[in-house]
Amino acid sequence: MSAATQNAQQNPITRTIAADMEAVNTVIRARLQSEVALVNQIAEYIISAGGKRIRPVLVLLLANAYGYKGTGHHELAAVVEFIHTATLLHDDVVDESSMRRGRQTANAMFGNAASVLVGDYLYSRSFEMMTSLDNMRIMQILSRATTVIAEGEVLQLLNMHDPDVTQDSYLRVIRSKTAKLFEAAAQLGALVAGANDAQIDAAGEYGRSLGTAFQLIDDVLDYAGDAAEIGKNVGDDLREGKPTLPLIYVMENGTPEQRELIRSCIEQGDETHFDAVLAAVTNSGALDYTRREAETAARRAAASIADLPDSEYKASLLQLCAFAVDRNH
Repeated sequence: MSAATQNAQQNPITRTIAADMEAVNTVIRARLQSEVALVNQIAEYIISAGGKRIRPVLVLLLANAYGYKGTGHHELAAVVEFIHTATLLHDDVVDESSMRRGRQTANAMFGNAASVLVGDYLYSRSFEMMTSLDNMRIMQILSRATTVIAEGEVLQLLNMHDPDVTQDSYLRVIRSKTAKLFEAAAQLGALVAGANDAQIDAAGEYGRSLGTAFQLIDDVLDYAGDAAEIGKNVGDDLREGKPTLPLIYVMENGTPEQRELIRSCIEQGDETHFDAVLAAVTNSGALDYTRREAETAARRAAASIADLPDSEYKASLLQLCAFAVDRNH
């Protein structure tokens, strides 16, 4: 039994799909093979780092919840994971990140150029895989998702070091950059199982809302988390000049002194005042507000699958909603 299968069986959310997760990992290993050694080395480095694999899990749980009995969901789950991994490689270069999932980032290990190019390889491989499935609807969902994700990356870049970003503008970035792939993964699971359009739309709403909840809690953990648990450096968002929701809340609702501190730190990408910023986001209620917004999104996700027939897979989907907001990593 592989480590992936053991982890899936031990996790109450993924225990029902442990065999599917093992099959997905087999597909991932097979499709990663390249005649270029550095491609194999970097791709293996990223994939072996693990992570929660939430997006492939969504494909598998939704497919099973709608009674799918084939194996196409394994290929789709691998495609989604490849797209996600490609975005991570590119993100870490853009953000100049040095740590992810408790290890050095690929760009820190292998350099920016290699990371970008292997990210391109993973994107290309994912499209090669999806075309082999010969389903136009699948290609439409995934090609649209990758376009929206790229737009979200550019929107986030435009927002960097801008202390006047509004909550609506920031939520648009979340919906594009993070929630869109959650949405696509859930839609694909329902689609491959033969769900109707209304059911596919409901699955998409589930994924979109769940992804929003996950990102908002990530925003909280960047100020209130533990680096060893969250697997990245606490305060990275501040160093990168990212106006995430806790900071936006302080800018809109804090005292004049708090607002001036946040404005300066966002403009300068100044993490040297992290403790003062943490005090501001805590004392202003910004972290509590962001957590409440995440809880609202998680409830919306749960409500969107209310009509899904009861099953162990639906139960796991509902557990994911709770996990999204109750986690510490």
